[in-house]
Amino acid sequence: MTTATQAARRTTRRRFDARKWLPVLGVAGIVLYCLAPFYWMVVTAFRRPADQYDLSPLPRTWSVENFRAVFEPGTGFGRALLNSLIVASTTTVLTLVIGTSTAYALARLAFRGKNLVLSLIIATSMFPGISLIVPLLRLFTDIGWINTYQAMILPSLSFALPLAVWNLTMFFRQMPQELEQAAMVDGCTPGQAFRKIIVPLAAPGMFTTAILTFILAWNEFIIALSMVNEREMQTVTVAISKFTGATQYDQPFGTQMAAGVIVTIPLVIGVLIFQRRIIAGLTSGGLK
Repeated sequence: MTTATQAARRTTRRRFDARKWLPVLGVAGIVLYCLAPFYWMVVTAFRRPADQYDLSPLPRTWSVENFRAVFEPGTGFGRALLNSLIVASTTTVLTLVIGTSTAYALARLAFRGKNLVLSLIIATSMFPGISLIVPLLRLFTDIGWINTYQAMILPSLSFALPLAVWNLTMFFRQMPQELEQAAMVDGCTPGQAFRKIIVPLAAPGMFTTAILTFILAWNEFIIALSMVNEREMQTVTVAISKFTGATQYDQPFGTQMAAGVIVTIPLVIGVLIFQRRIIAGLTSGGLK
């Protein structure tokens, strides 16, 4: 075997290895970029308050003092968690009920301007939330909704519905209409065909929509900050932003990081547990 042939084979092998490992390195880089802030938040949460400005990659002395401080009497963090759970859960349920019905109508009914309606629905999600604060504040003040759950649920619902309607409409369009026709041949009404046939088959898409909506409502900040000024009604994101230190000019980074870990970990665990359902809802349809 000539030297030139051996060199050519080594070059080919190197190229093959490069093609194999470059995607892996790319994915690893993206994962590292996304997880680095969360890692630093966890590390800072386990530092002692006296070490909160330490830049070492791991705490020199591991401590749970920041986590204890989060639930100290007077912080209102437990009530804020409950408020966030109520707002996020209610928003998710309403989004599924309204979004599923709307999406099914857009996917199945034939009427003039259907595509325009769908375009307008998705266009409403383009408005930045900050631009709606002043009119919403004026409206809710006039009708007496300030410091109420509905003042946080309805704006969150308006932000979540366009995405839900769009996702579910695309999902319903993948389902063959013969499913409903076969059900009605067997004696089902259109409503029964929707409830007994379509909704069970659409469970992956609905589940994905529910997870995304819950995360969106759970992390919402600007509406909750503007519509609620009573401590008993504030959500967890607002509560974290209002944590105070031992003195007026003390920034409680450790306590805020510990609270951030407590708020984020349930979402991470939920996504990891249901990742297969989420992926199935994004990729599968009625023909699967």
